[in-house]
Amino acid sequence: MTSLFERYLTLWVALCILGGILLGKLAPGVAQSLDRIAIYVNGAPVVSIPIAVCLFFMMYPITVKIDFASVMPAASYGKPVLLTLFVNWVVKPFTMYAIAFLFLGVLFRTLIGESAVDLVRMPLGLDLPVGATHGAGVVVLQEGVKMLAVPLWLSYLAGCILLGVAPCTAMVLVWGYLARGNDGLTLVMVAINSLTMLLLYGILGGFLLGVGRLPVPWQALLLSIGTYVALPLVAGYFSRRWIVRSKGERWFRQRFLHLLTPITIVALLITLLLLFSFKGEVIVANPLTIVWIAIPLCLQTGLIFALGYGLARWLRLPYRDAAPAAIIGASNHFEVAIATAVMLFGLSSGAALATVVGVLIEVPVMLLLVEICRRTTHWFPPPPVPNPQP
Repeated sequence: MTSLFERYLTLWVALCILGGILLGKLAPGVAQSLDRIAIYVNGAPVVSIPIAVCLFFMMYPITVKIDFASVMPAASYGKPVLLTLFVNWVVKPFTMYAIAFLFLGVLFRTLIGESAVDLVRMPLGLDLPVGATHGAGVVVLQEGVKMLAVPLWLSYLAGCILLGVAPCTAMVLVWGYLARGNDGLTLVMVAINSLTMLLLYGILGGFLLGVGRLPVPWQALLLSIGTYVALPLVAGYFSRRWIVRSKGERWFRQRFLHLLTPITIVALLITLLLLFSFKGEVIVANPLTIVWIAIPLCLQTGLIFALGYGLARWLRLPYRDAAPAAIIGASNHFEVAIATAVMLFGLSSGAALATVVGVLIEVPVMLLLVEICRRTTHWFPPPPVPNPQP
């Protein structure tokens, strides 16, 4: 079920961190040159074409696996579907904001640096003079391009927010399988989450960024959703239908998906390599940066899992439904979070770095939660036994 790439994702991410730092030291112009190959609006780079290509190939192999016909029987699952939607969209975004603000904005603020700033992209269409303020940022000129200088801890907070409003739709298939959960329910929730993100990701993300006095680039946010959620969903949906019609379901699952398996991870790792080539000096100067970001992300993951699992037990769901319902809320769709952070704030931003830390902790933390599930199956009532046919 899990490929070599998926099993050792944390190792590959760690190697990319080291490789990116070395690349930034030995060839500092590589990532910057690639990032300048972009679509410009009013003289400012809005979409980095090489990164957009990488991010599309992160998303497409995920979306093509989704059978949207599985949404139809969602009503038959009832309680677990409603529980997952409640935790993902009513609770999780706001607890993520609260926990990240507490740690990054209060407890770790002096450790990150009271005066440390991060340069992020100006919101699309905004043209303010140098020295003007916008939210918590100040407009500065960096290599001839207007940027916003915002407190570094706020930039990290932005990345955490983008993770908090992105429930998992990819790796959760692996976690649900390892936990021996209900695969049918997991597939239903993957499809529902993908569709729900089209509506709520931008609304909740923009609202929470605004609460934190961060720049809310609504046009870029909508462009990001269209580019990194809607486009891969549409491409995945239609290409899946065409391939199944042409080659059959068996060929699609056994041959086509097998070829796609490493593409998402490879595209992700290339993006991370470029990102860390930008942030290498920041990490070397303050190697505990990743730890400060990882702590609130780990606490948030544990809290959401405990809430979902506890509510599932209170609702007396069978274990096969309780496990995926809790795991889906705890895991994050880091591909979309990274893509959005890069588009909104830039590849070199602290926000993008924070989303990458989400990747770094994803595998070990989720494997721990899967093990907790497997050791607590006795907490839940057995599934109902169907009545024998007369």
